[in-house]
Amino acid sequence: MPQPQIIDVRGLRKRFGTTQALDGLDLAVHEGEIHGFIGPNGSGKSTTLRVLLGLVRADAGEVSLFGRDPWADAVPLHRRLAYVPGDVALWPGLTGGQCIDILARAHGGLRDDRRRELIERFDLDPGKRARDYSKGNRQKVSLVAALAADVPLLILDEPTAGLDPLMERVFQDCIRERAATGCTVLLSSHILAEVEALADRVSIIREGRTIMHGTLDDLRRHARTVVTASTARRPALDGIVGVDELEITSRDHSVETHCHVDPDHLDTVIGALHEATVRSLTVSRPGLDDLFLSAYSGNDP
Repeated sequence: MPQPQIIDVRGLRKRFGTTQALDGLDLAVHEGEIHGFIGPNGSGKSTTLRVLLGLVRADAGEVSLFGRDPWADAVPLHRRLAYVPGDVALWPGLTGGQCIDILARAHGGLRDDRRRELIERFDLDPGKRARDYSKGNRQKVSLVAALAADVPLLILDEPTAGLDPLMERVFQDCIRERAATGCTVLLSSHILAEVEALADRVSIIREGRTIMHGTLDDLRRHARTVVTASTARRPALDGIVGVDELEITSRDHSVETHCHVDPDHLDTVIGALHEATVRSLTVSRPGLDDLFLSAYSGNDP
């Protein structure tokens, strides 16, 4: 039985002057999932998030957040979500702890036990003034406030900007823990490895439209697999349907083969390689970065 949709966007359009920021975008985020939302700069990600937050009114299309209109019902909806932007601005004269408390009240309150735990895990000094924080520490303040809030939805826009790799790992652990409790997460990030590590499903957008969506396994079923092999003899791969970018070179007493293969024809290629006596074989499934670059270039994956 499919989970209810927390976010339901259909045919979303938004224009700023002569710029068409969103051109019929679709987005569905199910309850309890971590949903990766990716695209290059200018693709419409930030505009979509601003529409969901009720900061911008859509020109056309349907937008639903918890079954309500984010523009008309922004105030009650904001009590049910926490938002982390990629460039956090804090009150310079307040301490980090005071900023967390103010942000948490905007989210509808927080759990004190979770607040203390997160401050420790993110190695944040809450007694320092915000003006003395680095970008990474400002980001930690926003993350602690959002993750400590007892809300069913997190909207995260480049949330690990400025964090070091250790803190990125802490962030990923925290997101998995919140998702395990049923919290829904919409994650927009340029760090594709982060999205790949966390997301249950992914939406890739380009020029204001959704061009790919589904689980990584769903997307990989339509993407080519990279095959690299060393064999004793030249494999009979010329002319096989589904094989692309085929390179076969002789080297010493072996034959090196590199090619891209459609999923439906992988068995045929592996069989041909075994007929040529395989000495080594590597089969690499496409990662999210491969799928993203392929989608954005306009080529088939």
